[in-house]
Amino acid sequence: MRRIQRPGSHTVEVRRSRFTCTLARVDDEAAAAAFLAAHRRAHRDATHNCTAYVVGDRGETTRSSDDGEPAGTAGIPMLEVLLRREITGTAAVVTRHFGGVKLGAGGLARAYAGVVAATLDRVGLVELLPVTDVTVRVAHTDAGRFLGDLHARGPAPGDVRYGADVAVTVRVPAAGAAEFAAWAAAATGGRAAVEHGPAGYGEVPVPP
Repeated sequence: MRRIQRPGSHTVEVRRSRFTCTLARVDDEAAAAAFLAAHRRAHRDATHNCTAYVVGDRGETTRSSDDGEPAGTAGIPMLEVLLRREITGTAAVVTRHFGGVKLGAGGLARAYAGVVAATLDRVGLVELLPVTDVTVRVAHTDAGRFLGDLHARGPAPGDVRYGADVAVTVRVPAAGAAEFAAWAAAATGGRAAVEHGPAGYGEVPVPP
């Protein structure tokens, strides 16, 4: 699955109607609902504020609203763009200011889907990949060399804690966790203690 890299807005004009899409990162339905409600309050003067969102680790929860546009011409086309690009954790609202020219069902669907797609291209996407936090504990006498080797190898440590020993936590792809643990053991001559944390998801930028 993917998420938007950052929130953002973009406006297109279609036959004198202005369509402004605003995208936000949201973690759950409550966050999506709060964002959309706040946006509607801020844009009460708009002809329509049509919405769609996808949340859940696998994008299992979806909602959309035509907000007074003919049924199926706004929310569903917006949602289909998000689903087609395998996006989750994202809410979209398209604010329309009517320009006096009717677009017809097909024209509306193309306008709403098109502005969402264009806004996604502008804000960029990140891919959600399974990751694991691996903590390597080394003696203070080994820490300097290990950290140097780690920086040379990558990835950079997310956290370094100094206590009775030095605990270095690194987020690695879940599929490569065992390989990283083996490398850490070899890099410290077998003197490191390696602990695997719970699996989660990390974000990797998607090339344009």
